[in-house]
Amino acid sequence: MRPGALAILLLLPAASLVQRRIDVRMGAWRAPEEALYLTGEQIRRLSPGFEDLMADLYWLRTVQYYGFQRIWGGQRYDLLFPLADIVTTLDPRLEIAYHYGAIFLCEARPAGAGDPQAGIALLEKGVRNNPGNWRLRQDLGFFTFTFTGDAQRGAQILMEAARLPGAPFWLETLAAEILHKGGDRETSRRIWRQLYEQSEEGPIKYNALTHLRYLEALDEADALTRLVHAYEEKTGRRPASLDELRAAGVLRRAPVDPAGVPFSYDREAGTVSISRHSELWRPLDTGGER
Repeated sequence: MRPGALAILLLLPAASLVQRRIDVRMGAWRAPEEALYLTGEQIRRLSPGFEDLMADLYWLRTVQYYGFQRIWGGQRYDLLFPLADIVTTLDPRLEIAYHYGAIFLCEARPAGAGDPQAGIALLEKGVRNNPGNWRLRQDLGFFTFTFTGDAQRGAQILMEAARLPGAPFWLETLAAEILHKGGDRETSRRIWRQLYEQSEEGPIKYNALTHLRYLEALDEADALTRLVHAYEEKTGRRPASLDELRAAGVLRRAPVDPAGVPFSYDREAGTVSISRHSELWRPLDTGGER
């Protein structure tokens, strides 16, 4: 419960009067499914001294609007961003409105509005209003990557969040994961190496080392794939196995990953990948065996 909940209960009659005043000012301006809302600044001027209370009431109305549209209203979310904007203008520190408002806006239809740009804009507003809040910056970074695919920007924001007081250690880890999945392997490697060098002995250091070995395995798999293609161009045929490359003197050592497990070779595709039997294999990454 937000601080001042008792005061909110005592002030509900006054809030009702304020809301009626707003509705009178709105007059006949109505959307078919809902009232056409004033801006947050207009409501702030109409409710001096009651801004936090009005923010709570408008947040309740926002959640009700979202739930109604999702279940009964045909998933028409036109007023979702204006409502969330009103709430966060009335109370710029209301973290829950930024977080869940962005979820409601970013999620694909019918679960949400399918408007990632609006959701990210709401989180950017939250970061501007609360520059020291690492949670909002974390949301902004993760949503930027998840809903727009911008790995570089998403990871950059997460790294900014990681430097704020109270931020958990794993934000840097998450940034590295995002960069890797976004295709920037070298930047991911630098972050993992930094995390490895700065960590004391324990799970964090071990996890960083595992990821570094995994990235090394991806590099080696790519290099082996290039050797397969070069061998095919030179001989006119694709090697039957990676051992054939070694027998031909193309490879100087056994084709195994940093964990000591032989790489997987797809002769039909002419590609090399990390074996499913290796501890380094990842099921959702393009570098791993499918």
